[in-house]
Amino acid sequence: MQHISFSGLKIWNECPFKYKLNYVDKVGKFTGNAFTAFGTAMHEVCEKTLKNEWKQEDAPKNFNEAFLREIDTLDPLVKESTDQKLVEQMMEQGDRLAPEAIPALKKFFPKFEVVSLEEDLMEPIDGHENRFKGFVDLTIKTPDGKYHIIDWKTCSWGWDARKKADKMITYQLTLYKHFMAKKHNIDPSMVETYFALLKRTAKKNRVEIFRVTSGKVKTNNALQLLDKALFSINKGFFPKNKLSCLKCDLHKTEFCP
Repeated sequence: MQHISFSGLKIWNECPFKYKLNYVDKVGKFTGNAFTAFGTAMHEVCEKTLKNEWKQEDAPKNFNEAFLREIDTLDPLVKESTDQKLVEQMMEQGDRLAPEAIPALKKFFPKFEVVSLEEDLMEPIDGHENRFKGFVDLTIKTPDGKYHIIDWKTCSWGWDARKKADKMITYQLTLYKHFMAKKHNIDPSMVETYFALLKRTAKKNRVEIFRVTSGKVKTNNALQLLDKALFSINKGFFPKNKLSCLKCDLHKTEFCP
């Protein structure tokens, strides 16, 4: 069954031709690096600690083991070119950061129950045969009956105000909220969304949780963009957006001369 993820939508919005190269022609697709390995390992620590599969006090050890395991699974060429000093720095950063993630969550939400961890979305999209695919890091429920969707994001020092308000970043949570509410038949007004920034290089406040609001107007705008993308993709219409060429890693390659 054809589907589209938020990452696919984001690439299409950047350049429809780049979407074609990545998702239709299957060339030039990003396969990961030390930074994504760090993020994956940190996600695993958060997930398994909340599941009580891993102990909170073992967070540094668990992170380092998960991180080195992710490094080992990288593409051989990427692994070979990875700076070992960077890997060592990341292990030290993870040692400090990993033990702080769940306590910060519990401080932000003093009382909650875990509803789901790493929940898959594969939901129908109105007006299309395609489905929306996603992975929701964490959903919790507080005593007031509200559901809270939290997406862990690893970063260096943090996000500035401009990035926090960027619609193409926050649309991820807008769409997750919309399709999660549909999947479970929940009133959208009872669902709130948050990014939880896990900052590798920050000296203090290494975990920052902030709310992202998504009312009817913003939700409609996100769904309209999704509709526009699917119309283009299903018609096989993939024009180049030359304004994005300078930032594209496929620009001036054999795939996009």
